[in-house]
Amino acid sequence: MRIGIFGGTFDPVHNAHLFIAESARIIEGLERVLFVPTSGHHYRTPPLASVEERCTMVRAAIASNPRFSFDDTDVRADASGYTADLLPKLHARYPSHDFTFIIGADSLVNSQWIRFDEVLESLEHFAIAPREGVKPEAVQRAIAAIPSHLRGRVRTLNIPELPESGTLLRSLLVQQRSIRYLVPDAVWAYIETRALYGYAAAQIV
Repeated sequence: MRIGIFGGTFDPVHNAHLFIAESARIIEGLERVLFVPTSGHHYRTPPLASVEERCTMVRAAIASNPRFSFDDTDVRADASGYTADLLPKLHARYPSHDFTFIIGADSLVNSQWIRFDEVLESLEHFAIAPREGVKPEAVQRAIAAIPSHLRGRVRTLNIPELPESGTLLRSLLVQQRSIRYLVPDAVWAYIETRALYGYAAAQIV
């Protein structure tokens, strides 16, 4: 079975995440896409929502798509937070599966990847989704830096750039502005109910 691995902090998960995952599933011919939240402890800016809150939002966001699944491997106590350590665990959990790792161009260009060669060697494909604000030239430079024998595993997804980002949504929420229709309804209800990201619904008239 060919499955996609879509990792990230999902802080919060939003409609652009779902669009990227569904587009990658179709373009790459994947039978399923696993959403794999990370604890985020290696990120320069740690997630604001807790692991439990982010996992709850991801589960709610993907519930309506039978081709989407949730995996908690990268938030377990023994998780290092590094993709190079995550992939062998996923191969053990899903033997005889071929993996396509799905990532936004911003994560490729702006993050420092540890043991990137090991990551690529564990994959059938590495699929990059365009993101607003990331120039194609920057993506091409990152791809050019990959060893030539692994470069053929890298794909760029021909999909529109979408403006949604976790940073944008958190900024709107702290300004007490609604992000309804930028996230799935169930995620919006959860954020409102728990007053996540500084959003205080009771203050809105």
